[in-house]
Amino acid sequence: MKTHQHSTDAAATGASVPGAGREASVAVTTDGLPAWLDPVAHAARTVEPRQLSRFLPPESGAGRQSAVLVLFGEGARGPELLLMERAGSLRSHPGQPSFPGGSLDPEDGDQATTGPLRAALREAQEETGLDPHGVQLFGVLPRLYIPVSSFVVTPVLGWWRTPSPVGVVDPGETARVFTVPVADLTDPANRATAVHPSGHQGPAFLVESALVWGFTAGVIDRILHFAGWERPWDRAKQVPLDWRA
Repeated sequence: MKTHQHSTDAAATGASVPGAGREASVAVTTDGLPAWLDPVAHAARTVEPRQLSRFLPPESGAGRQSAVLVLFGEGARGPELLLMERAGSLRSHPGQPSFPGGSLDPEDGDQATTGPLRAALREAQEETGLDPHGVQLFGVLPRLYIPVSSFVVTPVLGWWRTPSPVGVVDPGETARVFTVPVADLTDPANRATAVHPSGHQGPAFLVESALVWGFTAGVIDRILHFAGWERPWDRAKQVPLDWRA
């Protein structure tokens, strides 16, 4: 995610698709989803904020509004997720994998309704070259909070109905764009607990030559759990992080 409530099926939520003109809109709908995504859509409708994280947005409304696109597709090895890896030269979280995403811009609209939808698609297009026309948004998770950066993050769930080419758009910000099979994320051999020198611990995934941890790993961990995809794994297996992380 660049540093720059529950939604149900909404024939209701209209948001402009980037580059598609003002008349185009995007809806949050589960119509036509593949059956394997049904548990994720159900989780999005029913999960409570406290079931996702103990870090929730301040009641004061403070925080930097942002959104990420949690995009599921069908790959050669079945269901997969789209991720990107931050450039190693960045001052903040160099080399860390993340979902595409970033801050809401004024033109994204109402932060309580359509803003996060627009921002998630716009940022994904800017960062990975993704064609947003091929994405069906099917759910929105409760907003979460990242205390260290004061970001209030809305995870927007998408189905990559019509895949498009993706890759690094700006090498100064992104090292690579890649997909991870869900089968690898659920494999107990690829799971561990990341331990930061500050003492903070959280779930981690060792996949595609990357260590996925922090906010991104936390969201993936909760989706796997509430979708019923999680397999028992060794939480005592630890991966240490350094202070740059």
